[in-house]
Amino acid sequence: MSIRVSARRLSGVLLISALLLAGCGQSNAATTPASTTGMSDMPGDEPMPPGNGLAPTITGYTFAPTTTDLTPNSPGPFTFTITGPDGNPVTQFEPEQSELLHFYLIRSDLTAFAHLHPSLAADGTWTVSLPALGPGAYRAYVMFNTPDPAGKPLPFVLSRPLTVPGTGSVTPLPAASPTASVDGYTLTLSGRPTTGMATPLTLDVTKDGRPVTDLQPYLDSYAHLSAFHAGDLAFAHLHPEGTANGDHGGPKLTFDASFPSKGAWRMFVQFQTANTLHTAVFTVTVG
Repeated sequence: MSIRVSARRLSGVLLISALLLAGCGQSNAATTPASTTGMSDMPGDEPMPPGNGLAPTITGYTFAPTTTDLTPNSPGPFTFTITGPDGNPVTQFEPEQSELLHFYLIRSDLTAFAHLHPSLAADGTWTVSLPALGPGAYRAYVMFNTPDPAGKPLPFVLSRPLTVPGTGSVTPLPAASPTASVDGYTLTLSGRPTTGMATPLTLDVTKDGRPVTDLQPYLDSYAHLSAFHAGDLAFAHLHPEGTANGDHGGPKLTFDASFPSKGAWRMFVQFQTANTLHTAVFTVTVG
């Protein structure tokens, strides 16, 4: 696929901006949440990345793909660098949810999603193994923290549009629903997301009608959520309050959510049980 390049934990308000629209896996791709047992106190507030994740460059830091050709319907490597204000590749990063960098990929119709963790070479080149992608328009996002002389990490979310050559069909966005099912699990979303103010959202996890209490830690939490706006693919990411402590999370997971814009969002919820990662998907309408 040829790539056309054009024009974090997000906490609180901006975080979930894109949250309620669209999911993080180790190097796995997925197409296809307050009282939570085992959670410790919620960690202190973290700085929020500027923007909505759609810019390729912010304050001199640039997401710069070096792979120029990708093959439709075939997995393959994708390489890129994060260049700094001096124009050179950045080689020092601060961990974000146990990873140095999170790589997200979403198809423009929000039907294909991947959350991956690339490897970093000494020269600043990142490499990630992409899954097989059908023809169509996509957007790739990188979420990372850079060291700060003052001692606090500087968070960034940058993105670039990608194009897989060929003719592909566009799938209509599924209707909004408070429930989503995956691998025998049912997730129910409670709360009324609105713009301009933070509101509590709760995810209830059940299986065969029974509360699930064996969620395992995944990226330092009991679930990972990411979302994408159906209009412009704006991105946001959020995980439950508190930190994971043992393999007994659930059944309720709570978030503070605020959306920067109205409309339809596609939210991807990733959670782990019995060492298996699951991805549930919601369409949410923000009014």
